[in-house]
Amino acid sequence: MLVDHGGDGGPILLLHGLMGRGRTWQPCVPWLRRYGRVHTYDAPHHRGMAAANDHRGASGGGTAAQGDAITTEAFVDDIATTLAGWQEPAILIGHSMGGLHAWCTAAAHPEKVRAIVVEDMCPDYRGRTTQPWDAWFASWPAEFTDENEVLGMFGPVAGRYFLDSFDRTAAGWRLHGRIDTWRAIANHWGTRDYWQQWQDVRCPALLVEGEHTLTIPGQMNDMASVQRASWTDYLKVPGAGHLIHDEAPEEYRGAVEAFLSALPAGSRGASRPG
Repeated sequence: MLVDHGGDGGPILLLHGLMGRGRTWQPCVPWLRRYGRVHTYDAPHHRGMAAANDHRGASGGGTAAQGDAITTEAFVDDIATTLAGWQEPAILIGHSMGGLHAWCTAAAHPEKVRAIVVEDMCPDYRGRTTQPWDAWFASWPAEFTDENEVLGMFGPVAGRYFLDSFDRTAAGWRLHGRIDTWRAIANHWGTRDYWQQWQDVRCPALLVEGEHTLTIPGQMNDMASVQRASWTDYLKVPGAGHLIHDEAPEEYRGAVEAFLSALPAGSRGASRPG
């Protein structure tokens, strides 16, 4: 669930997206070690199919997690449990779902979060569901037996992301969680918005959006304009899609390094230095 990759300084926690896993951050770990002690993390319902199937139905078969288990608050509580074990406030760096959880954790536990980075996630999906994607999800095999099958289905960037996320089996790769649970998590976002949580974030924040974003166009730019207790940097990366740290790694790294370098030592900072 939590892997310590070492590094110099206070804790950095990397939070993955809806169908990801901590391992998807591996390319970023080496350069992030300059800025803190780096940890990757598997969120609940993303810890392998064996763990996912611990949700037993009356027949004994695995069932999708529902109800309170898939709310944003449940994920925030799990992250907060990790942060409680650290003596210093952490930098939270999140992609997509992980970005949402980063700012909601910062809002709920301001004393435990020093700064956040949010990659391609916005606050308001009300009225939206995964329905347009459901037929595609249903076409996924239970197990992939060939790496080229994964790369062919998802493309070279997303395919590598999924290969890093999936469970490795004797025959190939299988999902590391249940699609019906992941669908329920995303559909929960469509029942509410997270503008208040964003406004309540007191620490510095970096927002990174892809030109071909999967968020609602304009919302991340609007987030940057919200008056908060601290400063917000915003970057839109030309040509990038949802997986910015994989599709445009140099642009992503440059933005994150500039942001982390500007953080006041030992302080959340109300205004951006310089």
